[in-house]
Amino acid sequence: MHANIGDRIVIDSEPRGQDERECEVVEVQGRSGTPPYIVRWADSGKLALYFPGRDAQLKQPETSR
Repeated sequence: MHANIGDRIVIDSEPRGQDERECEVVEVQGRSGTPPYIVRWADSGKLALYFPGRDAQLKQPETSR
């Protein structure tokens, strides 16, 4: 995964019977957009160090034209 500040990551938790989680990338710790990331969780507003797994999907912000 290669993310930029402002990108959103959605974690599909359905197979485990949990709700989907979403976070916003606020800092990129790896080189050239690679993990780990500092993210802000949408459900709690808390910051965390995050290493995305296979269940994570990157959602880049829509660009205005």
